[in-house]
Amino acid sequence: MKKIIANITKISLLALLTISANADYKLGKDYKLVDNPMPVKKDGIVEVTESFWYGCAHCYSFEPAINSWKATLDKDTKLIKMPITWGGIHQLHAALYYTIEALKLDPSTHSAVFVTIHKEGNFLQSPKAIQVFLEKFGIAPEVTSQYLNSFSVKQRVNRGIKYAKQLKVTAVPMMIVDGKYIIQSKGSFTEMLKVVDHVVELQRPNS
Repeated sequence: MKKIIANITKISLLALLTISANADYKLGKDYKLVDNPMPVKKDGIVEVTESFWYGCAHCYSFEPAINSWKATLDKDTKLIKMPITWGGIHQLHAALYYTIEALKLDPSTHSAVFVTIHKEGNFLQSPKAIQVFLEKFGIAPEVTSQYLNSFSVKQRVNRGIKYAKQLKVTAVPMMIVDGKYIIQSKGSFTEMLKVVDHVVELQRPNS
């Protein structure tokens, strides 16, 4: 009996410590409620969306942290990448992202895009530049052109434009939990992801 009570005490203490550790994260301060939330499936899965741009230096710096964080996620949490679609160059890079996904290239291809832009100084500002880039991964230029201009890729880019407006995505990287809560980096990326973890825990019973 004493052993059972001791175990219950330990569990209760652990719960209190967890709550205490996250007690400083406040709605309106560390994360915001979206004015017009996106509808999400009630399937027991918490969807975490990262809004990013290949040309964003902060997104490039964030890439190792978000990839490591993704590897720690429980089965009931899903990370979705959403390339930003503000203007022409953003939409071209979004089409590149969805083309890589449609071609089912290795996930490391996305990291290669960041390196090409930020380390090699090749900003991939045209479809031709993207064709040359993807040739390194065995994709013929005509195939790249076909995918970049495909209905499915254009549809996903247009959907991204709609979502960005509805969620009022004004900066990157930005994290959105279940289409409802927005978290932006105000300090370190580590702290940002701790806030995301906190919001995910809050949202779990509602997913």
